[in-house]
Amino acid sequence: MPEETTQQPTSISELQPKMQLQGTVTRTELYGAFVDVGVDYDGLIHISRLAPGRVRKVTDVVNVGDKVSVWVQSIDPDRGRIALTMVEPPDLEWHEIEVGQTYEGQVVRVERYGVFVDIGAERPGLLHVREMGAYVRRPEEVARMGDTLRVDVRGVDRRKRQIDLALHNESADYEDIEEPEEEQGLSPMEIAFLQAQAQAEAEGSTRRFKGERGSRRSRGGRGDMEDIYRRTLEDN
Repeated sequence: MPEETTQQPTSISELQPKMQLQGTVTRTELYGAFVDVGVDYDGLIHISRLAPGRVRKVTDVVNVGDKVSVWVQSIDPDRGRIALTMVEPPDLEWHEIEVGQTYEGQVVRVERYGVFVDIGAERPGLLHVREMGAYVRRPEEVARMGDTLRVDVRGVDRRKRQIDLALHNESADYEDIEEPEEEQGLSPMEIAFLQAQAQAEAEGSTRRFKGERGSRRSRGGRGDMEDIYRRTLEDN
């Protein structure tokens, strides 16, 4: 859970991210509200951090004089800036999640293709059935709703807010995972050309095996390649 204070800080230098504070709204603007949390400078709650959902007007949520519970989002002591939020932060921020990390989490949803595990991030991660073991065919063979699992972060997409998990494996090396290449970077034309070339070579081997000789074979490599290229264009 986010860190909670037992004593109200009195200086901006004492503030830490995720620290929970009590304060009083001193001013509201179109873009947010300023809050006195008992330190040198007032903190700002941006309108997007006043509530989990969309807020149309700051005064729909807070007004001057209101007592509020906030969390420290970020601090810039040199500029005297304090960013606050009224949305309780997750245990794990997106920038803190890295491939290869291990967590214990609770199964919060079960689907036919896998289970979703809450590891303390903004969203649960997906433990796909293929990451449960070589002989596992159904998620229920490994985990059920409410179970606690030890999992490894196999991949994280911060833009899409997605976390891919695998059952914890001491010997796994997820740093070596690479994105699959698309046909080794070949264009459709190049792929068709190589396929036609392979087919021509196979046909040539068959003719030679049957004892065919003569003009086809004597045409030479360049003529064969031109014929392959022509056939590729016709097929595409």
